[in-house]
Amino acid sequence: MSHPWSGVRIGPLQEGEWVRLTDSKGRRNNFELVAGKRFFSNRGHLEHDDLIGRDEGFTITSSAGGEYLVFRPLLSEFVVSMPRGAAVIYPKDSAQILAMADIFPGAHVVEAGVGSGALTCSLLRAVGPEGRVSSYELREEFAEVARANVNQFFGTENGVGHPAWTLTLGDLAQELPASGERCDRIILDMLAPWACLDAAAAALRPGGIVCAYVATTTQLSRFVETVRVHGGFTEPHAWESLVRDWHVEGLAVRPGHSMVGHTAFLVTARRMADGEKPPLKRRRPAPGAYGPDYTGPRPPGETLEPEPLED
Repeated sequence: MSHPWSGVRIGPLQEGEWVRLTDSKGRRNNFELVAGKRFFSNRGHLEHDDLIGRDEGFTITSSAGGEYLVFRPLLSEFVVSMPRGAAVIYPKDSAQILAMADIFPGAHVVEAGVGSGALTCSLLRAVGPEGRVSSYELREEFAEVARANVNQFFGTENGVGHPAWTLTLGDLAQELPASGERCDRIILDMLAPWACLDAAAAALRPGGIVCAYVATTTQLSRFVETVRVHGGFTEPHAWESLVRDWHVEGLAVRPGHSMVGHTAFLVTARRMADGEKPPLKRRRPAPGAYGPDYTGPRPPGETLEPEPLED
């Protein structure tokens, strides 16, 4: 039993579903339930048949005495363990994209590229069956991995996957204008998101949001400056998120020894109405900000030389 197209299943565990086993040290294993198979670890083995048909949330003991907690994986757990073609967008960044790009039920969201399908799953959850997610991916091998992961999480009906999702093999900069589609949100997870900005501007409805996910400061700088020069968007907002666990044991309360630090930068900007320009943001560039080593676009009206120092 499941909630239609939510990826959430309730009731007894079924063959073909994924489960998540957690041992007493917090080590996790995700795998698909297959009748007649065994799960092996350094603490012996478990029969898949002993899990199938039971309600999740139980503890089972392996042949060598190891105890495991058994649950279906949450979406945030599934995406970090799914088979990968490309690197996945971590849950902390997916959550930021859903909130800051304001993904809403019924929205039409365009995504490029699809990677391994991690963000696609979150977007499909957010837009619901009445919305649409149109994904574009250049590399066929990545598209196949993403399709398998999305179908694994949401399931299929008569061999057909999520009704709100379409996956197109090709370059968004060419395919999106050719489709003539209009959309509410565009998410760019690619090496050169600035190359798709004109196509994004043409497809976004006024008030729509473009969101870029980039890994390096050079990508961040070039995308932000390209958005500024374009003139059809509001002043871009750039940030990153850092997540740190805490150890809580009696009076021993301290930060965890490891954390999910930098994964990527996020940038959002809103589409202006056709023919409208945002007010020019007045700011004084730092000395050398647009010096001879800077190769990106230069915002109009900026002072490119540092002001002379006072005596």
